[in-house]
Amino acid sequence: MKGSQSHEFETDVPASELWEVYGTLRVGELVPELLPHIFAKAELASEDGDVGTIWRLTFAPGIPGLETYTEKLTKVDNENYIKEAESIDGDILKLGFLYYMVRCEIIGKGLTSSVIRSTIEYEIDDGHPELEAMVSTAILAAVTESLSGYIKMEKRAHSSS
Repeated sequence: MKGSQSHEFETDVPASELWEVYGTLRVGELVPELLPHIFAKAELASEDGDVGTIWRLTFAPGIPGLETYTEKLTKVDNENYIKEAESIDGDILKLGFLYYMVRCEIIGKGLTSSVIRSTIEYEIDDGHPELEAMVSTAILAAVTESLSGYIKMEKRAHSSS
């Protein structure tokens, strides 16, 4: 059984400024810093932030069923601001997902605002329909809101100095 879920977050940050974080390795450094209650750490396992890069994510204690998650970047589109990462190891696959991919798209809405669309695409074995209830964009929503807030705060700090 295949499925997907999406979350959209509108922000008053231009798409190019969001991509300066989302499109680089900085995103992996910031996520545990901004969301320590969700992510204990993000380790760069290989490559340079382009297609083929592997991240090992460790969830904070207390996230039911999730301790580790390893993802590989399968698409990095710097012109259209799209990044895709597939799960290649860890608890998501051990739970029984056959495929689990996260896509982040930054969509410009004029010169000063954007929409961050986060999508999870997944496939589960027909014998495990209960896994569908575990798919949630809540963590992605927390990431988008936190990163947007961080970028706005940094922009204000630089413009006031």
